[in-house]
Amino acid sequence: MPKMHVNRSINVDASKDHVLSIVKDFNQWRTWSPWLILEPEAQMTVASDGNSYSWEGKRIGSGEMSIKRAGDNQVDYDLTFLTPYKSHADTAFKVEPQGDGSKVTWLMDSSLPFFMFFMKKKMEAWIGMDFERGLKMLKDYAETGNVNSTLEFVGNHSYKGTKYIGIRTDTTMKSIGEAMQADLNALGEFFKDSDLVNGEVFAQYHKFDMVNGKVTYTTGIGVSNYPENVPSSWIKGSIPATSMHTVRHIGPYDHIGNAWSAAQNLMRSKAFKPKKGIHPIEFYKNSPHKVVPEELVTDISFASK
Repeated sequence: MPKMHVNRSINVDASKDHVLSIVKDFNQWRTWSPWLILEPEAQMTVASDGNSYSWEGKRIGSGEMSIKRAGDNQVDYDLTFLTPYKSHADTAFKVEPQGDGSKVTWLMDSSLPFFMFFMKKKMEAWIGMDFERGLKMLKDYAETGNVNSTLEFVGNHSYKGTKYIGIRTDTTMKSIGEAMQADLNALGEFFKDSDLVNGEVFAQYHKFDMVNGKVTYTTGIGVSNYPENVPSSWIKGSIPATSMHTVRHIGPYDHIGNAWSAAQNLMRSKAFKPKKGIHPIEFYKNSPHKVVPEELVTDISFASK
């Protein structure tokens, strides 16, 4: 069977012992788990000693995890998925002192059924993104005792549509923050004295290549009418009126992956049917120049039938 290996790391401004005390106690996992945040109503049952737990949800499936070994620098776990399909994985957290803080590495070794060999790279990329989301939340929790990432499941609603001026960009997942900020700065400068802006600022994602870490998107500003002298490389586009299914994220943009994963989880579980021809959109409901990161509101919206 095709073997899978995933590992991701993050630096945490907390002691090794403090981080280990969190990952060894399943009573604390709900706060920062990258899976449980996707379905808050999922049932989680922790053993009385805190060394194992089971979960059951309508969308995230069911399974159980237990601690095999807990050493001075590493905790090893047995992980069993029961639904939607049965599989087993060996996972671990390795925590190493680094300066006044720690380097935390999340590892997993597992395998796929032989007939899914073609999915290996995608599965490793998907799990890697889950680990990255979880590590960011673990970092928040270890450093502050709180995770500044809240999801609101807005659901289906009507969208009236908009004309827009946009910049289409191809970049890497690692560089997307800088690339998008440059696009927004250029659009903001162009529209600084304009009365055509209708208040909508968004990014529409056309292609994700998770295996190679690449993304294609359009950053757009909604307008009542198309202005003159738009640069020739920019887009005069429109998003039609449609029904949309939305998951809202409240908190720093670093955690926006939680809302994307939740929306995709809803789609895979057939909570809504995506409409072809309209790519998913990230709507920025307020400005980082006007509110603190913890108050940022971002909507992840999929056109739906």
